Amino acid sequence: MKPTYLPDFAYETAAYGRGFFVVAGVDEVGRGPLAGPVTAAAVILCRDRIPKGLNDSKILTQTRREDLFAEIMEEAEVCVAHATVEEIDAINILRASHLAMERALRGLACQVDHALIDGNMIPPGLFCGAEAIIKGDALCVSISAASIVAKVSRDRIMVDLAQQYPGYGWEHNAGYPTKYHMDALLNLGVTPYHRRSFRPVHNILYQDVSISN
Repeated sequence: MKPTYLPDFAYETAAYGRGFFVVAGVDEVGRGPLAGPVTAAAVILCRDRIPKGLNDSKILTQTRREDLFAEIMEEAEVCVAHATVEEIDAINILRASHLAMERALRGLACQVDHALIDGNMIPPGLFCGAEAIIKGDALCVSISAASIVAKVSRDRIMVDLAQQYPGYGWEHNAGYPTKYHMDALLNLGVTPYHRRSFRPVHNILYQDVSISN
C-alpha cells in the first residue's frame, strides 16, 4: 500500500527563506461548469495556526470542507474573489480564472510579495512574485486552504442561485454538466447565469435561433 502524503508548509518555508515576507496560497474553482462564476481564494496562513487536516478540497467530504472552511476563516487572512459569467464569456474561462486569482490576491489586507499558485500557469497580471505548483492543492497547505475556501464559497453561491432558478440541480451539481443539468437545459432553457461561450449552452441557443427562423 502506497503511503499517504499530506500537504505541508515546505513551499512557504522555502519562500520565506528566499527573503519574502508575505506568502499566499491561491487556487480557483469553477472552470468546468456551464453556469455560475469562476471563484478564487487567496490565503495567508500563520505557521503556528494551521488547521489540521488541510488537503485538496476535491478529496474531502462536504462536512469536512465546511468545518475546515470555518477554521481557515478564523485563523488565516483570506480573500475570495470572482469573475462573472459575463467576464467569462467576454475573455474566455482561462483568462477569467486568472482575473479572479488576481482579484483575490489584491483583496487581501496584507500586501503579498509572493504567491503560490495551483497549476502550471502564473496569471499574467500579478503584481507580486509567484510560482506555479502542479497539484499544489495536494502538496502545499496554503493552496489546500485556498482550494477549500474557493470550493465552499462557490458551492454556496450555486445553492443560492438554485433558489432563483430551480430545476437545474445547481444545489447538487454546482453548475457542472451532469445529465440532470443537461436535460434541464434542453427542457427549461438557458438562464442569465449560463455561460454562453461554452459549447453545450451555445449549441442550445443556436438551435433555438435556427428553429425560430
